[in-house]
Amino acid sequence: QVQLVESGGGLVQTGGSLRLSCAASGRTFRRTAMGWFRQAPGKEREFVATINWSGNIQYYADSVKGRFTISRDNAKNTMYLQMNSLRPEDTAVYYCAARQSEQPTSRGASNYDYWGQGTQVTVSS
Repeated sequence: QVQLVESGGGLVQTGGSLRLSCAASGRTFRRTAMGWFRQAPGKEREFVATINWSGNIQYYADSVKGRFTISRDNAKNTMYLQMNSLRPEDTAVYYCAARQSEQPTSRGASNYDYWGQGTQVTVSS
């Protein structure tokens, strides 16, 4: 079992930055691929970024590539999403997610088994 808690959301102006954190508990965290997803009002949940268990492989949605950076610190059982050059269209609830142990990275939300409660990110124009 992996339990996830996001933090770091808030209100920021266009062009600003935020760093989201996802604190994980559970013995399997270090062998777990993880990801960030987001859901805006009236829209489906969409992939943002994913990282493998060792942290050396990352994939991003085209809409955030070059602006967002996913990383993890296995010693602290924490994953991060550094978000720069934020735009109003980045406004959404952001969720962190984890796969079962030993599974590879994935862009598909249905492949993730554990989810956090979400943190709101609002970018004002």
